[in-house]
Amino acid sequence: MRRLPVLPLGSPFQLLLLACSFALAAYAGVQLLAGDWLSVALWFVGAALLHDLVLLPLYALADRAVVRGLEAGGRREWAMYVRVPAALSGLLLLVWFPLISGMVDRRYRSATALPPDGFLTRWLLITAVLFGASALLLALRVRRATKRRPPAVH
Repeated sequence: MRRLPVLPLGSPFQLLLLACSFALAAYAGVQLLAGDWLSVALWFVGAALLHDLVLLPLYALADRAVVRGLEAGGRREWAMYVRVPAALSGLLLLVWFPLISGMVDRRYRSATALPPDGFLTRWLLITAVLFGASALLLALRVRRATKRRPPAVH
């Protein structure tokens, strides 16, 4: 007699947590689409198309240029020290673009009673710190690697 395969479902607590997360996501979806569902659907489709047709080729091309530039110097493994801060900086730009670009200054001021000034400056500072920290980490790792390397025998 053949046994039925056992499904890896997890513990009852995990299943309850998963069911609660699905219920919360369904509630959020219903609330989001309750108003102007067509605008929300168009925004999602537009965001997917913008990402897939414009942004993805741009950052893939930029990554390829960085990797090729580092390969020419024999330092391909250094690419992650550029990729990580660039990805974090790009994510911050994507999230805060309306405020960084100044497109929603009046709306931000009326909603929060705070001045919308300084978002561009802060984003640039955060980007500089990310790249600076990455460069410092790379320098420390290169220094540690050169200390461990035995001296060359002539």
